[in-house]
Amino acid sequence: MKPNNQEENNYAFIDSSNLYLGVKDLGWSLDFKKFRIYLKEKYGIKKAYLFIGSIPENSDLYKNLQEAGYILIFKPTIINNKGEIKGNCDTDLVLQTMVDYDKYNKVILVSGDGDFYSLIRYLYDHNKLLRVIAPNRKGSSILLRKEAKEKILFLDDLKKELKYIKKKHL
Repeated sequence: MKPNNQEENNYAFIDSSNLYLGVKDLGWSLDFKKFRIYLKEKYGIKKAYLFIGSIPENSDLYKNLQEAGYILIFKPTIINNKGEIKGNCDTDLVLQTMVDYDKYNKVILVSGDGDFYSLIRYLYDHNKLLRVIAPNRKGSSILLRKEAKEKILFLDDLKKELKYIKKKHL
C-alpha cells in the first residue's frame, strides 16, 4: 500500500522498549533513521510518536531520533529491585492514540506487546488500523496477532532493509 501523495495522513505509535528489545532478541539493531523513512514512504506516516523512558545519559540518542523525524514522548524511569531501568509507556501510547483519533486516517502500532490487545481490536473494528508491526514473531503476543489478523507484519522480514550498519571511519 503506497501513500497517495498528500492524501494519506497516517500516524505511527511506537513502543520503543518493545521495539528495541524485540529486534535485539533477533541479534541485530534497527536503523531508526531508515525505519522512519520506511514508515513515511511505505505507509504515508506523517507523525511517528516514539514512547520512550527518559534517561539523562541518552540525550544524544534523543536528539538523533528527533532529527530522524520522531516525536518523542518521554516517560520518567525508575530502577526496579533487579536493578533494571523501567519506564512503562503503554498507557501513554494508548492515551495519545485516542487523543489524536480524529486527526489521523489510520494507525500503525509498533509493538508485539499483548497489553495493546484492546486498542488494536478497537482500531481494527473502526477501520483505523493500517498495520501492526511487531519486532519479532517469537516474542509477539498471540492475543495481538489474533486481533491484528491480516494486518500484522514482523520486523524479522525487514532485516535486510532496516538493519543498522555501523559506518567505518576512514
